[in-house]
Amino acid sequence: MVAKRVIPCLDVDKGRVVKGVSFRDLRGAGDPVELAARYVQEGADELVFLDVSASVEGRRAIVEVVRRVAEEIDIPFTVGGGVRTLEDAEALLRNGADKVSVNTMAVEKPELISKIARRYGDQCVVVAIDAAREHSSGDSLFRVYTHSGTRPTKLDAVEWARRAAELGAGELLVTSIDRDGRQQGYDVELLSRISKSVSVPVIASGGAGALEDFYAAISAGGADAVLAASVFHYRTFSIKQVKEHLMSRGIEVRL
Repeated sequence: MVAKRVIPCLDVDKGRVVKGVSFRDLRGAGDPVELAARYVQEGADELVFLDVSASVEGRRAIVEVVRRVAEEIDIPFTVGGGVRTLEDAEALLRNGADKVSVNTMAVEKPELISKIARRYGDQCVVVAIDAAREHSSGDSLFRVYTHSGTRPTKLDAVEWARRAAELGAGELLVTSIDRDGRQQGYDVELLSRISKSVSVPVIASGGAGALEDFYAAISAGGADAVLAASVFHYRTFSIKQVKEHLMSRGIEVRL
């Protein structure tokens, strides 16, 4: 069995880590390099950095922050936000990122996924899917949003996940906009639908508030990794606590 990963997420805005609710009302949570170093010491398997305003403001991602982080940590990390071209991806990878995450531009120009995968390998490409629940005739469906959750698309999240994997995504980072920052648990139904539809790893995001939420995302949602922000930034739980809880429930993790 492949060990499940625990991944802190650092949303970065203007060089500082922030956190909000459903992608809104952002408040400061610290310096990205300092937090990254802390999470390495605590036993994080990987880190994810997302420039939350890059796509909205139409600018490139945080290359300088990437360079600083790469000098301080020795675990894999993914960077996303503002990756609009192959050259943007190259700049992040060249300055120390191990993977790049694409969201808005992946939807607008899906061929970007294939371009990055062909150049650097699909293990370097993470497609982020931000989705919100909608109801139609009593059934739930999940609509994909871009531009940091501000613009709805016509895409169904499950169908888009399948297509992204076919184009070369090595992983999918699936965030429930409805659950983001609310600490009421991951959207297990969303995770389960996507994980059953693709053969690539799925990272659960959005909603962790209790130790059992991490277990549910893996056991019921089929996630290969669990990502969280608030509960780690504000020390509700440590990464060690999460891993020990998962182990107690029979989930293999790296200690």
